[in-house]
Amino acid sequence: MAEWQKSDWRAKPRVQMPDYTDQDALTATEAKLASYPPLVFAGEARSLKAKLAAASRGEAFLLQGGDCAEAFNQFSADHIRDTFKVMLQMAMVLTFGARVPVIKVGRMAGQFAKPRSAPTETVNGVELPSYRGDIINDLDFTPESRIPNPEKMLQAYTQAAATLNLLRAFSTGGYADMRQIHGWTLGFTESEKAAQFREMANRISDALDFMEAAGIDSEHEHSLHTVDFYTSHEGLLLEYEEALTRLDSTSGKWLAGSGHMLWIGDRTRQPDGAHVEFLQGVLNPIGLKCGPTTTAEDLKVLMQKLNPKNEAGRLTLIARFGAGTVGDHLPRLIKAVQEEGANVVWSCDPMHGNTIKSATGYKTRPFDSVLREVQEFFGVHKAEGTIPGGVHFEMTGQDVTECTGGVRDVTEEDLSDRYHTACDPRLNASQSLELAFLVAEELSSLRAEALNAKAS
Repeated sequence: MAEWQKSDWRAKPRVQMPDYTDQDALTATEAKLASYPPLVFAGEARSLKAKLAAASRGEAFLLQGGDCAEAFNQFSADHIRDTFKVMLQMAMVLTFGARVPVIKVGRMAGQFAKPRSAPTETVNGVELPSYRGDIINDLDFTPESRIPNPEKMLQAYTQAAATLNLLRAFSTGGYADMRQIHGWTLGFTESEKAAQFREMANRISDALDFMEAAGIDSEHEHSLHTVDFYTSHEGLLLEYEEALTRLDSTSGKWLAGSGHMLWIGDRTRQPDGAHVEFLQGVLNPIGLKCGPTTTAEDLKVLMQKLNPKNEAGRLTLIARFGAGTVGDHLPRLIKAVQEEGANVVWSCDPMHGNTIKSATGYKTRPFDSVLREVQEFFGVHKAEGTIPGGVHFEMTGQDVTECTGGVRDVTEEDLSDRYHTACDPRLNASQSLELAFLVAEELSSLRAEALNAKAS
């Protein structure tokens, strides 16, 4: 069998990718990107894989979150900081509930391309190509804006590099101090509407007080004021991905240098397609979105292609079915995994199956539906005796009004106030933290039941 090459995907059927009209500009852009340094390094990808292997055994928990699609015009240090901040708060709450380390993976520094349900869209009788993310074309509804522009990949690289630079500084420069993170969370629970979470927040305070009394404080403990933070995105635009793929001199394997973890979407998981062909050959941890149309047979083929050596931590299956339907689909996929004896991390994406159009015309996601899908995900794993290993949210640290519900009770009428997403609706900071508390309660309950079962 011929050795995998990073350009092999070009001979496979491609979907959800642009057709560039200026081939010379595309070739020049790819050559320039190929000369740039990779954004991440093989050692970091291996470290993340080891942590995900622990999650597959129930010894860690994956928190993956961030923007639906990163936008060039919304790029700022404050935006990065605020999303990083709320993810740290969520991780601390989840750590307390699960009593295991939480792996923090942002949908950041690369989430620029988006698959679309249709290749074109029509507004007021005018039909144009769909917007596919800032790395490909522009949101403005004009013929010129919708032409795929390969040079936008260079701007995406620059923004990703700047984002990673700031994330690394935040992760190690003291911003991630445990006491400070918990102080922010206490501010959230001071609200009367969030009073139900105050008890858990107070127990976290007691735990931190105990650690300090025992002589373990963030000033002297490196692990209490630094964090490992990884980046991820959908590996959709393969010209960009190939150009940033590098040979790791340590292992002799290929690294997708655009992000620590890449995933294959529900629309691009064809077993003989270009995206599976490309991602099967890189050493990074890989995610695979599993929707209602994922068959057990396809899943078995995909697991064999994407993780032929059955490495723990290599493959994360991200379930996205929609509230009320998890029980119809997840058990059969769990059975397929068990029949193959496959090592996987099971993660829940409760966002993509719960998008609706509000009466006011905005796409939204009801908070209650998001929560319900998470609860159903945990319920199925409990019934099957398998491990719920993580959650995957589209969220932001900004105070947006894109998803309805939550303790602040965003209504459909509120959506127009601060609806800033370029694509799909995101949980805001308050909704994200509220969801973390509710997931932590689920994890805490599962842990208590496991301990009781062990004792009896």
